[in-house]
Amino acid sequence: MKNLDYRGLAALDAVVALGSFEKAALSLHISQSAVSQRIRTMEELAGALLIVRAQPPFATILGQRLIAHYRQVKLMEAALEIDVGAPGSLPDIAIAVNADTLATWLLPALAPILNPPQCQLTILIDDQDHTLQLLREGSVFACVTSLMTAVAGTTATPLGVERYICAASPEFAQRWFSSGFTSAAVAQAPAVVFNQKDALHTRFLDWRLGWQAAFPHHSIASAEAFERFVHNGLGYGMLPMLQIEQALAEGKLVDLTPGDGIDVPLVWHAWNIQTPLTEALSKQIIKTARESLHYDPATSANAASDSR
Repeated sequence: MKNLDYRGLAALDAVVALGSFEKAALSLHISQSAVSQRIRTMEELAGALLIVRAQPPFATILGQRLIAHYRQVKLMEAALEIDVGAPGSLPDIAIAVNADTLATWLLPALAPILNPPQCQLTILIDDQDHTLQLLREGSVFACVTSLMTAVAGTTATPLGVERYICAASPEFAQRWFSSGFTSAAVAQAPAVVFNQKDALHTRFLDWRLGWQAAFPHHSIASAEAFERFVHNGLGYGMLPMLQIEQALAEGKLVDLTPGDGIDVPLVWHAWNIQTPLTEALSKQIIKTARESLHYDPATSANAASDSR
C-alpha cells in the first residue's frame, strides 16, 4: 500500500486494541462513524478486508501487519521526540511472557526501565508456546517464548534454560506416592496444570512413565496460586526450580522424582527496532534472564516446545 493513512491506522489499532468501534471512537475523540469510515477507506485502497466485524472485532492477517507497522512507527516517533526534547506522554510498549517468567525473574529485569518510568508497559500473559503468535500479530513488541521459529522483522536471542521439577508437599507425597512415582499413583493422585494450553505435565508423564492417558487434574491459571495450591497439599505439579528452591531446601516441598525434570530453553523475540528504549529493554531482559537461568551459549539455541 502506498501513502499509508496514519489516521486510518490509528483507528484500526484502536478498534482491535480496545475491542470495539465505540471505545475506539472515544479514545480518538471522533465519532464512531468516522472510525468506520477511516477503516473502510483503507480497506478500499488495500483491496482487502483489514478487520473482521465480530464481537470483539479482530484484525485479518493484513490488518495485523498494518497494526504492527503502526506500533513500530509510534515507538520510533517516541524515540525521536525524546531526542529532540519535545514534551509528550510516555510511549506505550507491550510484551508477552509466560506466567512463570513473570513470577520469577522478569520484575528485576524491568526495574531499571520503570523506576523512573521510561514507558507505559503492558504485559500480556500466555502459554510459552503461544506468546510468539502475539508477536506475529503485532500485539506486542517482544515476547519470551520456548520457540526459535524465525519471524520476519524480528531478532531471536536465547535466554537460558528454565528447570521444572515435579513437586508436592511432604504430606501429599506420603499419601499418594508412598510407593514411588508410579503409573498406579498417577492414575489416582490429583495433579495441577496451568490451563488447557499447558502441556508440560503431560510431557513429563510421557517421558517419565510412558503415560499417554488422561489423569486427574485441577487447572489454575495463576503462577502464585499454582504454587500455593501445591504447598497446601491439594495437588502435585511441575514447578520452576527458581520459584521453589527455598521451599525444597526447607522441606516444605519435595521432589517426587529426584534428579529428573524438564529443561525448557527460553528465547527473547523482539521487533528489530533500534531505539534507546527498545535496546535498553532487550538488554535488561537478556542480562537478567542469563543471570537467573542456566545459560550455556553452546546449547541454548536448541529451543524446546512445551512450557507455561
